[in-house]
Amino acid sequence: MIEKLKQRWNVRNGWDVLIILVVFACTGFSVLYVKKWLFELIGLTKESSGWLRWGVNILIILPLYQVILLAWGLIFGRFSFFWEFEKRMFSRIGGLFRSKKAETKAE
Repeated sequence: MIEKLKQRWNVRNGWDVLIILVVFACTGFSVLYVKKWLFELIGLTKESSGWLRWGVNILIILPLYQVILLAWGLIFGRFSFFWEFEKRMFSRIGGLFRSKKAETKAE
């Protein structure tokens, strides 16, 4: 599994893979903490509308995750890796929307 991740992420050794996994873990825990704090701040509870909580997750928490991921990447000395990771991810997301626009224009 480590070898596959080394190849997929184009890193030199197992320590790089470990650091990247630690960054993802720290980001996940940080986002959970910030989400709890943010939901309390704006008054969202478990009784709040599921659609409202879902919307806040998409519009606020998802972009916040990206920023926190870069911050942890910087702290662990892997900012350039995570910056490239973010750019690839957003280009893939953008590609999904571009292909749908192309289909719409073709019709």
